[in-house]
Amino acid sequence: QVQLVESGGGLVQPGGSLRLSCAASGAPLENYAIAWFRQAPGKEREGVSCILGRLGKAWYMDSVKGRFTISRDSAKSTVSLHINSLTPEDTARYYCAARRGYFEDINHTSCRLRDMNFWGEGTLVAVSS
Repeated sequence: QVQLVESGGGLVQPGGSLRLSCAASGAPLENYAIAWFRQAPGKEREGVSCILGRLGKAWYMDSVKGRFTISRDSAKSTVSLHINSLTPEDTARYYCAARRGYFEDINHTSCRLRDMNFWGEGTLVAVSS
């Protein structure tokens, strides 16, 4: 069992940056793949990035490559998502999720929504001038 708590959301102007954090407790990150999902009003939840807790390998949705950077700090049991060049299209509630397992590599199937075992409550990101 792992508990996930997101933080770092807020109101940001277009072009700005944010750093979202996911604090995990209850189990070592090494036992999980940790992902960030987002859900905009009226849209389905989508996975934007994922990282393997044991290996640190990362995956990104194509549309966010170059702007989003995921990282993990195993000692602090946190996973961060740094977002640059924010646009109004990034406005959404961002969720942290964990999938239990032993992973040798990462790809777009590593952190599918239906496979995630644990979820946080989310943190709201609003991009507006």
